[in-house]
Amino acid sequence: MPRNAFYAQSGGVTAVINASAAGVIETARRHPDKIGKLLAGRNGIIGALTEDLIDTSQEPAEAIAALRHTPSGAFGSCRYKLKGFDKNMAEYQRLIEVFKAHDIGYFFYNGGGDSADTCLKVSQLGEKLGYPIQAIHVPKTVDNDLPITDTCPGFGSVAKYVAVSIREAGFDVASMAKTSTKVFILEVMGRHAGWIAAAGGLAAEKEGDSPHIILFPEIKFDEAAFLARVDHCVKRYGYCAVVASEGLHNAAGEFMSEAGTKDAFGHAQLGGLAPLLAGLVKDKLKYKYHWAVADYLQRAARHIAAKTDVDQAYAVGKAAVELAVAGKSGLMATIVRHADAPYAWSVGEAPLDQVANVEKKMPRDFITADGFHITEACRRYLSPLIQGEDYPPYRNGLPQYVELRNAPVVKKLAPFELGKV
Repeated sequence: MPRNAFYAQSGGVTAVINASAAGVIETARRHPDKIGKLLAGRNGIIGALTEDLIDTSQEPAEAIAALRHTPSGAFGSCRYKLKGFDKNMAEYQRLIEVFKAHDIGYFFYNGGGDSADTCLKVSQLGEKLGYPIQAIHVPKTVDNDLPITDTCPGFGSVAKYVAVSIREAGFDVASMAKTSTKVFILEVMGRHAGWIAAAGGLAAEKEGDSPHIILFPEIKFDEAAFLARVDHCVKRYGYCAVVASEGLHNAAGEFMSEAGTKDAFGHAQLGGLAPLLAGLVKDKLKYKYHWAVADYLQRAARHIAAKTDVDQAYAVGKAAVELAVAGKSGLMATIVRHADAPYAWSVGEAPLDQVANVEKKMPRDFITADGFHITEACRRYLSPLIQGEDYPPYRNGLPQYVELRNAPVVKKLAPFELGKV
């Protein structure tokens, strides 16, 4: 008999994570012999633990289709990581209670590295606690740092946003540099991996183009070298545009912008790198500056999403369901690159025990010898990922996004306290 499925979104949302949701839901609906209802977790895995479930069967086909062009997380996301079986067995027993109560036999978790770890643990419920469930991870992260997969859905659209933004800002600064701003710094996301910052380099197609400097987490910050390069660019080109990754490290390997707090995954909270760098420029070089932090804007910008990214996001959602109904579990759907130009790709699979808690950083040969820009090899890798436009429908000059009904499923169990041991 068909069993119900659970789907949830986790971690920082993206411009295309809902396209993956559409891929999961539409494909599940095409397999009524295997999958009954698809129940979404409100706010990620928390929705499973608290039995806060959404009945997606109440959503009309056109609303699910509209998810493909709607940013953010339609069902709510979370930053909540399951501890090991030996540290909080109560949470796993609760998951089984909820899954049994709602006849859930499939689990689809849409997120990054920490989410892959959660999905791996759920896939082990059969072996550890005797509740068989097929768990498939749907990859998502703007940081592009999941291993094995060629790229991560969500990254290509952020890459496009950053490349477009630094190109446009570069034109602005260049036009004002004679009597006004000479240095512009754009701070972008990227804790340990500089993929997003590297994407800004795509805007520099010829000598003198913005950005002139890229600062990567993989390269330790050298203040003297940075200031010398800024000064050189201002004198040579009239201005200097910089893309800086929030995860920039100093010579001691410490985050330069660590705020001293941590998020729910235990990661250091970062922010404030751009004004810190701007302060150095002002104090040491006396140049007038401006800075900006892309922050949520870069990952929410569905209006400028890359079509390649949208297509891949939908494809991994579709593939996750197909893997599950084929009887597979403990896997992540991946993007496999076959050629750079013309770009060719397909969907593959990877074991979750090779994905969870592994970060993919930029190869050193993707960064120039001086540490301030991208190489041609990096450009060949990045360029296909920002290709194509996939504009949402507009009305009254604004993009039109869908808001789902998110009808709740009737609860059958007693309340559960998060963090209960």
